[in-house]
Amino acid sequence: MLKVPCTQNKLVGPYGYSALAVSALIFFAMGFVTWLNGPLISFVRVAFSLSEFSAFFIPLAFYFSFFLFSIPTSLIAQRLGLKTGLTLSVLVSALGVAVFGQFVAWRIYPGALTGLLILGAGISLMQVVINPLVSLLGPPERAAQRISIMGICNKAAGILAPIVLGLLVMRNIGAVAEKAQSATDPAVREALLNNFVQALYAPYLGMAGILVLIAIVVAFAPLPNLEAPVISSGEGSQHRFFKPHLVFGFIAMFLYVGIEVMAGDAIGTYGQGFGLPLDETKFFTALTLTGMLLGYIMGFIIVPRFMKQEVYMQLSCAVGCVLTVLAVLTQGYHSVFCVALLGVTNAMIMPTIFPIAIRGAGHMTAMASAVMVMSYSGGAVVPQFYVWLKPVFGFQGMFAMIVIPAYLVILAYSRRYGRVGLTEQD
Repeated sequence: MLKVPCTQNKLVGPYGYSALAVSALIFFAMGFVTWLNGPLISFVRVAFSLSEFSAFFIPLAFYFSFFLFSIPTSLIAQRLGLKTGLTLSVLVSALGVAVFGQFVAWRIYPGALTGLLILGAGISLMQVVINPLVSLLGPPERAAQRISIMGICNKAAGILAPIVLGLLVMRNIGAVAEKAQSATDPAVREALLNNFVQALYAPYLGMAGILVLIAIVVAFAPLPNLEAPVISSGEGSQHRFFKPHLVFGFIAMFLYVGIEVMAGDAIGTYGQGFGLPLDETKFFTALTLTGMLLGYIMGFIIVPRFMKQEVYMQLSCAVGCVLTVLAVLTQGYHSVFCVALLGVTNAMIMPTIFPIAIRGAGHMTAMASAVMVMSYSGGAVVPQFYVWLKPVFGFQGMFAMIVIPAYLVILAYSRRYGRVGLTEQD
């Protein structure tokens, strides 16, 4: 295995930009299929006549797959190697997209959720391999900057995803929901909903085909094998895997992904709490993703030229708390806009937590990466917790009760473990 020489403060070190370009392509595809979840919550709620709690099984199934499959996929990645592992991950993702589209067309909700589990398994393998790759392509002090480039690609795709789905599939969702609710004849209602879900079938098969083409590109791309530098902090320190900065990194990432999904996938539901129409709320995920894109661009410019990545993340958490308070104190579109602005503050949190958590993992980098990918299951748990308790505390109050403590925990993690020079006690 090759080790990354970090003596030169270049963005990509000795490997050039080819590996970074392939990674960017994968992050774009991953972002597109991932950020469809937000508008899909509204889609399945109408298509399958679901309660809000049941509709939120969409992010639950998708993000819970990270918890289920991260360790198994890390073992697969170690056995197959970087290139083959990435190729397989894209192919599995294509299968998941196709299965989801097929079962939605058949209006079998458990089958559709199975498709999301398969998609999540593919993306789990993808994350296990590609996150360490990007983190280790150059010096650690520019890791967040490299991942911010990936984030720009990911969130650009995420902006397009709800817009494309909204225009191609959900353009008349408000009218369909009203007609289905008012239909007195069950046969008429079923015919209306069957016609509505068919519009999803062709786009999802098309996405599956595109993912297969991307897998072919990855298979022929030149990609290096990288290993994280170990921490030289005393005899035997390399053999202790669950170091505090990894364990608490898991907790910080779990909470972060939860609030990212709250601000991204759940923003449509949040807007509906004010009585805003479905034909508008279906696009709200794109607002948050636009904010995240802006946040990544800002991070790319600022880090590390004017501010260390850890300091930038701490500032982001503080601003996120302020925006959350403003969201609670305002109503309607103003409150939704404050939630969408959380995309700006969230952008550089994951790119900073991940390299801190896997720092010094050495030959266990793949396993450390798998542990961190497991933490993405926060996107499954936190939104369900929100939907479950918001009738008690109100949708705005419950939002703040989840998001603000999460930001404070992440801020504390950065202050404790963000410095480069970790010790054995860390």
